[in-house]
Amino acid sequence: MTHIDLSQNEEIALQTESLGEKIEVVIEKMPPTEVTLIEIMDIVGADSLLLLTVFLSLVFLVPVSIPGVSTVFGLGILLIGITRLFSRKLWLPSRIGNRKLSAGKLREGFTRALVWFHRLEKISRPHRMSRLAAEGMMTVFNNLSFIFAALLLMAPFGFIPFSNTLPALALIFLAVGMMQRDGRFILYGYLSNLITVIYFGFLILGGGWSISELFKLIG
Repeated sequence: MTHIDLSQNEEIALQTESLGEKIEVVIEKMPPTEVTLIEIMDIVGADSLLLLTVFLSLVFLVPVSIPGVSTVFGLGILLIGITRLFSRKLWLPSRIGNRKLSAGKLREGFTRALVWFHRLEKISRPHRMSRLAAEGMMTVFNNLSFIFAALLLMAPFGFIPFSNTLPALALIFLAVGMMQRDGRFILYGYLSNLITVIYFGFLILGGGWSISELFKLIG
């Protein structure tokens, strides 16, 4: 297991108020050639699981082809959701945590996605519609919504446009909403999950219809 030690200046940089600035620091500190999920966690900080979720989800906002990313990042986000739901310490399987990914392609994808994230960040407001971010049952429901979005991200539709983008948006909205106690962002997360389910439903129905028509032609 590889760890990256942060200097005092780097730790201070990760404590800046802007989420976008924190993500920029993480991108800057990524290794030059290859990176693993464990190394990314070391840079972000093990206690910043929601920030880690935002970072891992960003790459799905733009079309970038990196083999294995949806599996590694999707499972990592799913385990973060389960960890939060049961208040446990995050555990990653070695084959997922230590799988090497192209740092260059990831850095390019993250940098391009940051433009969109900065736009989202501007419309976030702490303590807005705070009942949706309240402790207790709302926290449980929000964590279940988070887990559901992670499962949608891992659905085998990665080759279809927007199939990763929609659940990634849900995860970003939910993570930022829970971090900033922004109930409206949490609501946007719910809506993104709903839109994803509807979209996937159309894909499944459309695929079933196409197969049916194909059998009719063959028959």
